[in-house]
Parts: sequence; structure tokens; C-alpha cells
Amino acid sequence: MSEADAVDRVAEPATVSTLTEEFRALGVEAGEVVLVHSSLSSLGWVAGDAQAVVEALRNAVTPSGTLVMPTHTTQYSDPAVWSNPPVPDDWVDTIRSSRPPFRPAATPSRGMGAIPECFRTYDDVVRSSHPVYSFAAWGADAEAVVSEHGLDYGLGEDSPLATVAELGGTVLLLGVGHDSNTSLHLAEYRAALDQETTRNTVPVLEDGDRVQREYVDIDQSTDDFPEVGAAFEQQAGSAVTTGTVSVATARLVSQPELVDFAVDWFEANR
Repeated sequence: MSEADAVDRVAEPATVSTLTEEFRALGVEAGEVVLVHSSLSSLGWVAGDAQAVVEALRNAVTPSGTLVMPTHTTQYSDPAVWSNPPVPDDWVDTIRSSRPPFRPAATPSRGMGAIPECFRTYDDVVRSSHPVYSFAAWGADAEAVVSEHGLDYGLGEDSPLATVAELGGTVLLLGVGHDSNTSLHLAEYRAALDQETTRNTVPVLEDGDRVQREYVDIDQSTDDFPEVGAAFEQQAGSAVTTGTVSVATARLVSQPELVDFAVDWFEANR
């Protein structure tokens, strides 16, 4: 979307103040744990771009709450299976051997959007150490959310997703659908499914040195995430609140209820 298109979509610019009010009207409350998936372009023209959205979310949650965003780095996934686009086979070993080590404080996210990429750069934001599936967090429970992120099964029981669920968190889908909802991956891990596993080798820093570490994970799929999300919303009642933030459709979803529902749905439908 061009900047002219963004201007044309709104009657007046979204600001930190208006966005804060709209997040509160949607149901984001001080003291909550909120996991945000977002699209800046969906909001139309915003005075201050991604930083204004981050500031408004922080205002709404307040330091007594916790704000969490995915800051995944798919540039560290297995290059042998890249498909959008694929790379030549004779590049794969070069990519694996030459990638710099993942650095939580410095490595940019990839494909997550402008809002989480802005959020992770704040001095008071902390980031988990997983080289592919990291999350960034700010607020009262930020350290608890990111501190024990296991290398194996990076969106499973030893992930920030599981900690958000333990804390009774909510998911904010800001201008995006359930296809972007990483909490449904947690349900994939918890469901009794016959799932294949994959392995990947990634460069990380240990005591200042670049070392290669292998991890194992399930073969994830997001193909049916929109379907399971729609099924949940049909029966969720108060577990889902839908509204508008600027010109974006926004959903506030109970994360534990969504994950529990998705576990049963996957077991019945996959």
C-alpha cells in the first residue's frame, strides 16, 4: 500500500492518543498480558508510523501489564526447504556455514511487520534467545515470558506462548487473521497427532563464540489456521471481542480458551 493510499483510507490520522483510546475500547486493560500480531498498513495513515502503535499499546497495557510480540527470524530456518523463493541447491551449505550468529539484541526480525520490529528495539524490551522463533516482551512479566525459551520445539511447552497461556493472556489480532496467530502452533504441539519432526542447525553465540546448534521441531502447518479460528469465534462468546482500531478490524481473544479449543479441533479434523 502506498502512503497516498493510506491517507485516502482515513478521515483523519491515527495518533498515539486515538489508538490508545481505541485499544481500551476494544477491551485491552491495564495489567493484562497481551500477545500482539499486527499489520501497520491495515490501520491507514498513522502519525508516527509503527512507533505510535507501540506507544499506544504500552499506554493501554501499562507497566503493570505485559506486552508480547513475535520477532521471528526465518532467515535462520533450514535453507534446504525454503520455497518462497527457493535457493539453488549449491547455495545451501554456504548459507548454513556463513550466517552470522543470532544475536537477540541485534538480529532483525523477518516477515513479522513494522510494529514488532520497532517494538523489539526499545531499550526496556527483552527478547527470547530462540534463533528462529524469538518473542519480545515488555512490562511486569516480560522476563518470565522470554527467559526460558527452549531450543527444541520452539513454539511448544518451553516457549513464550506457553507462558502467556499460563498467565491467562489474550491475543490481539490487529488487522490480521488467524493465519498469523502463533498461539495455534501451541495447540499443534499439545494435540495428540501423528506429526513428523524436522531438524535444523543454527549459529548462536555461546561465551562470545559462534557455535552451531541443532534443534528438533514438529513439521508445522498453518493451512487450517483460518478454519480453526473461524470455528472458535462461532462458539466463543465473550472469549472474543471484535472491533475497529483506526480502520483496521481488531480481535481480542482469550489465549487459553483458544488453545484448548484448537487442540480438540486439530484432533478431530486433522
